[in-house]
Amino acid sequence: MAVKIRLSRVGKKKAPIYKIVAVHGRNKRDGEYLENLGTYNPLTGDIIQFHAEKLNDWISKGAQPTDTVKRITQQYKRKQAAGTTTPVVKKAKPVAPKVQEAAAEAVVAE
Repeated sequence: MAVKIRLSRVGKKKAPIYKIVAVHGRNKRDGEYLENLGTYNPLTGDIIQFHAEKLNDWISKGAQPTDTVKRITQQYKRKQAAGTTTPVVKKAKPVAPKVQEAAAEAVVAE
């Protein structure tokens, strides 16, 4: 059976996130996969996670990437060559104004 490298949708309604996965060609889109190769956010165009070594290993074994995965791979290589690949850092949640005021009052009281 042929192995394909394609996207598998995760996330919620109207906010898709796609995993880049190696999967048997006849499996369902969101079904069982052989290996997770990365994560892609189509709304922002960001490559959240990418395992280039694993991807190249699967391609050397004969796996066929889809056109979209080829485009994402090229995008990753361009960003890497430009030196703009940075790890994803989660932003801290904003603190409610009442909590900030209480913290400020506690500091002043001391």
